Amino acid sequence: MSITDQELAIEAAAAGAAVVRSHYGIPLARFPKAGGDFATTADIAAENAIIEVVRRARPHDGVLGEESGRTGANGSGRQWLVDPLCGTVNYSVRSMLVAVNVALQAGTQRPVAASADPFNDEVFWTDGVAAYVRQDGADERLIPSADSGLVDLNLDPPFPNGDVFRAARILADEGFSARFRPRVLSTTLAVTWVAAGRRAGYVSDGHQLRDSVHFAAGIALCEAAGCVVSGIDGRPPHTGLGGLVVAADGQTHNALLASIESQRAQRS
Repeated sequence: MSITDQELAIEAAAAGAAVVRSHYGIPLARFPKAGGDFATTADIAAENAIIEVVRRARPHDGVLGEESGRTGANGSGRQWLVDPLCGTVNYSVRSMLVAVNVALQAGTQRPVAASADPFNDEVFWTDGVAAYVRQDGADERLIPSADSGLVDLNLDPPFPNGDVFRAARILADEGFSARFRPRVLSTTLAVTWVAAGRRAGYVSDGHQLRDSVHFAAGIALCEAAGCVVSGIDGRPPHTGLGGLVVAADGQTHNALLASIESQRAQRS
């Protein structure tokens, strides 16, 4: 029986999450990467498990993995983006705040995606139309909410817009501190939480992130859930300065952009 793309994304993310759980707390070899980053044996094993699931069901699709790079067909018009362990530094010090991200880009279709929380046994997913969380075999529709007032700021490099924007500087904006309560999670699990109503917003620097293995799944989930998504300059996240501002609603999004513009104005 043929499997749908969304069910395949869920299965692949769950396979990666199972590997992440199985390696948790054991000694892990580290493999240095650029900018002081690193992968571990858990990252590589989880990516292999995800790709095996995808290859078995969609042998002609392309795959872009964080650790293995681009493999498979280039002309199919379909590419899976795989981030097998988002939050490797957290994981390496036995923090469970990590995500396993899988997204499918297929031409002009809205992306299908899944993001698994290995330690809460949750898989957030979208078919490109709506967004859900699956736990214990049951699906619940994701409904964004700004009620918590919690906003995650990504303080990890790279900072391509560092001359005009640093997420940490938002903390000095009086409008931000009067309205929001900042958090630093250092994993794109925080992006899925905006879609799920567990965060009011999320702010990150970065390049154009829609095609990033780290962010594609979270952006797809948030857009399908009805969040407001833009770059740090308010433009679509694949244009302009880049970066990412995700908010549960338009009012929250406007407030976050105002805080960003305030700190940018002080720098100019």
